[in-house]
Amino acid sequence: MRITVFRRMMTDEFGAARAATLSKDHLFSGLGGRTVEQALAAGVPAKQIWQEVCAAFEIPAERR
Repeated sequence: MRITVFRRMMTDEFGAARAATLSKDHLFSGLGGRTVEQALAAGVPAKQIWQEVCAAFEIPAERR
């Protein structure tokens, strides 16, 4: 998954403002206690990050 696709999916799911806030501020245990932005900077694949976001926020399977 490309980062641009990941960001679009975040915006579609949460809205632009909340997606930006979640990406910068929310720590995900499945990403080693990192934020989305930190995980991306560390080279974690966007698909893996999206899966962690979906699990943390219980996103329905049809929107994953």
